[in-house]
Amino acid sequence: MIYLDYAATTPLRSEALEAMLPYLREDFGNPDSLHMLGRRAALALQDARDTIAAILGVKSAEVYFTAGGTEADNWAVRCTKAAERGIVVSAIEHHAVLEAAQLASREGRTVRYLPVGREGAVSPDALAEINGDAGLVGVMAVNNETGVMQPVAQLAAAAHARGALFFSDCVQAACSCELKPLAAVCDLLSLSAHKVGGPKGVGVLVIKKGVRMSPLIAGGEQERGLRGGTVNVAGAVGFAKALLHAVREREDFVRHTQAMRARFEARVVEKLGDAVTVDGGRRAPNISHLTFAGGGPALLGRMDLKGLACSAGAACAAHSTLPSHVMTAMGRTEDEARAGLRFSFGLQTTETEALAAAEIVVGSYRNYIGGNR
Repeated sequence: MIYLDYAATTPLRSEALEAMLPYLREDFGNPDSLHMLGRRAALALQDARDTIAAILGVKSAEVYFTAGGTEADNWAVRCTKAAERGIVVSAIEHHAVLEAAQLASREGRTVRYLPVGREGAVSPDALAEINGDAGLVGVMAVNNETGVMQPVAQLAAAAHARGALFFSDCVQAACSCELKPLAAVCDLLSLSAHKVGGPKGVGVLVIKKGVRMSPLIAGGEQERGLRGGTVNVAGAVGFAKALLHAVREREDFVRHTQAMRARFEARVVEKLGDAVTVDGGRRAPNISHLTFAGGGPALLGRMDLKGLACSAGAACAAHSTLPSHVMTAMGRTEDEARAGLRFSFGLQTTETEALAAAEIVVGSYRNYIGGNR
């Protein structure tokens, strides 16, 4: 199997697993317990929090552990007090943000959506109409389907100039973007461990000092009284270790994945010509979104049978038959928005795999178009 679905999830790093094991075995205590095992767990949790804070350039007290990026996104959108004045998010956000905004709308908050251009980017000018009537603006750093990178610094400045807080889902940015500059301009920022070689089931929401929040999950005084539930100590430790390695490897990751994607895309375009479109403008180096003329969901299954793992848009919406909301927001027709596939690369991807994957894509598409749909 050739794995080109690293934007969906990544293999657990051996360093993260080794760091986690003691807190799954001998040091398994609840970090809120007052005995020795509890204190050991609490110290490990604080060390993980300090590590992530240092990577992001924020205070440790601003790092809150969650059960993943989806929870962090929901917490930011639904529970930020400033959002009671109104919420503005881009039309291409992850479903975690969009559906949280829909829930907020049903709870009585005003929600508006920022458009994107055909290349998939939000223009800071789109915020011009906000005039004190929105308290929270949310735009992701890197789109999870197309890899398009958003002008976060400019968008944050525009939001702040109009009296709104700025939130960014940085889940897909963690391997390819410098995180300190992103964290510096955001009031809230979400990350997920399993996108950087950490374990599934743990994430972070950065909440800057002075941002007023209410809990999303009640039932305990954990995370400074803002998130009920026993914190996943082993997961937090694994996340910190994985993020530390991802940041150290960032330059290699960017260089390698960009090269693998270039080889893959060049081979597919060479063989298929105008039948394939490379989507998006300024993109993160590891994500390729291709639209196939006359393509459809069955194309993904054909590639899977040939030994290629990729995604039809976001993995979280892979079972949906609806057209991609990202591609329709970028001006594509519904048929075009159903005809796209995402291929995402990692440091483990070899040139042999990239070129073999391209041949699988070409062969699968030709067979599909040949009438055996």
